[in-house]
Amino acid sequence: MKSIGLSEVQQTQVWERWRGGESLRGIGRALGAPRQWVHRYVASTGGCRPAPRRRAARTLQGWEREEISRGLAAGSSCRQIALELGRSSSTVSREVARNGGRRGYRAGRADAAAWQRALRPKPAKLTANPALRAVVEERLRLCWSPEQIAGWLVRTYPTDPSMHVSHETIYLALFVQSRGALRRELTRYLRTGRTMRTPRHARLPQGRGQIKDAVPISQRPPEANDRAVPGHWEGDLLMGSRPTAIGTLTERTSRYVMLVGLPDGYRANRVREALTTTIQTLPDALWRSLTWDRGHEMAEHLRFTVDTGVQVYFCDPQSPWQRGSAENINGLLRQYLPRGTNFSQLPQADLDKVAGELNARPRKTLGWLTPSEKLVQVMR
Repeated sequence: MKSIGLSEVQQTQVWERWRGGESLRGIGRALGAPRQWVHRYVASTGGCRPAPRRRAARTLQGWEREEISRGLAAGSSCRQIALELGRSSSTVSREVARNGGRRGYRAGRADAAAWQRALRPKPAKLTANPALRAVVEERLRLCWSPEQIAGWLVRTYPTDPSMHVSHETIYLALFVQSRGALRRELTRYLRTGRTMRTPRHARLPQGRGQIKDAVPISQRPPEANDRAVPGHWEGDLLMGSRPTAIGTLTERTSRYVMLVGLPDGYRANRVREALTTTIQTLPDALWRSLTWDRGHEMAEHLRFTVDTGVQVYFCDPQSPWQRGSAENINGLLRQYLPRGTNFSQLPQADLDKVAGELNARPRKTLGWLTPSEKLVQVMR
């Protein structure tokens, strides 16, 4: 990997600061290096820190080459030098022969040459296996995540290790183009659409106001908490261009998702009406409770419960992790429904198609079953 003007010490500091959340501009300023150098270096690695090179224990070390150089200067034979180092005489004789002979041997040059000769780039698995690469590319175009692809391959080809690949290998093939395995344009099928790995940054929580007569999540039945019984859902809004949104509903046991169109806006009465209509499309056994955050779109939760018999539970303030399934689905939906989309123009048929694709994607938490398969399983 090219250093692009950065020393080894600076490269190490780049990765430490990058992982700590500093911007590339800030890193360049701290190191006294042009921002373009830092950006080109990080981009050339796809944002993935290269594994540090190490000398194998069996190879000659720098201090041993210094002893060889001193022995040659003193007129010692290769056999005598080898005995003093505890090495084979052939090892020492080959070392001297390939680095200028007895007259021209210099320890520093020999050590640098050996370090350079040790570079043996290993071909990536996706480069060496066209069949595996074709399957991975096909699944990426279906917007499957690399982790979903890796899990699905193990499940589909349980006895063929040549068709197994880790999700990290897929990410590296996408981000590090020098590996020559997957084309960079396939990154647009990733959920984030990023072309290189970026560190995670902390996000400050946001308050969501007050809901009258809200039943706290602490009162939700234990069967909902442990995901043992189907029919407990998590809901949220996915925002588009203001003032448009759609409702998302995620079943906690199977992670099955339904999308609720809100063409008339997301005022409380519109959300209540749309949710009431949606739950009537499924068997009664699949509707036991609904967990929501504290957005004002659920201000009419009491009337919703009266109309449907479904109790609504509300998360604690500033606690989005209490609706982890809904948060995860909203992130996945951004692949299909990017920010700024005018959701009022989307027909329900298009939303159902998006939900169908998500429900057909294998999930690690389900043992690589799809949500649709899991829902059928738990309903038996």
